[in-house]
Amino acid sequence: MHIKKGMTVKVISGNHKDLEGKVLNVFPKKQRVIIEGINFRKRATRPTQDNPSGGFVEREASIHVSNIMVVHGGQATRVGYKKLEDGSKVRISKKTNEEIEA
Repeated sequence: MHIKKGMTVKVISGNHKDLEGKVLNVFPKKQRVIIEGINFRKRATRPTQDNPSGGFVEREASIHVSNIMVVHGGQATRVGYKKLEDGSKVRISKKTNEEIEA
């Protein structure tokens, strides 16, 4: 998967198009990610001792990875891979051909 936790990404399609945020969680088997501040959903909560009235809580919901792109150098880019002389593989930006950290 080309997205990792902590990366800055941009939404390229859907209701939240052109918004950017930091990746909070990655679910590789489901191919989905949770992005900070994007795609809020309301969820009902039961009454507890801490919150005796219960109510609704807004939380971020997941987005499919096909709808997001990595932001590198201030612009959205695709991710490619390059092998180094020592045999290790690094991720590169397809737009600028620079190595992507994180």
